[in-house]
Amino acid sequence: MKFIMAVIKPFKLDEVREALTELGVQGLTVSEVQGFGRQKGHTEFYRGAEYVVNFVPKIKVEVAVSDELEERVVECIQQAAQTGQIGDGKIFSFDLDTAVRIRTGETNEQAL
Repeated sequence: MKFIMAVIKPFKLDEVREALTELGVQGLTVSEVQGFGRQKGHTEFYRGAEYVVNFVPKIKVEVAVSDELEERVVECIQQAAQTGQIGDGKIFSFDLDTAVRIRTGETNEQAL
């Protein structure tokens, strides 16, 4: 099993969710996060005053999948979230040792 975490631009969330649903992913977790990468934030103007935004708002999408789906899920997220502009985000994939569905006690692949 794999745990895939993607940090994407907020306006790309619906496209990523729809693409993952079409792929057969049955659940995901979404969090609003802030951070910066190579762009190191940016400068904005508000009511004529310039200020620096050090942390850029992003969306973190987390999903647990079988080993067989990992490559397709990563590719799916990458294609759906890509704008070609700086700040598109990152995708990370980790090994997932154990998963338990609390309600039924099902474990691992059956819990996904």
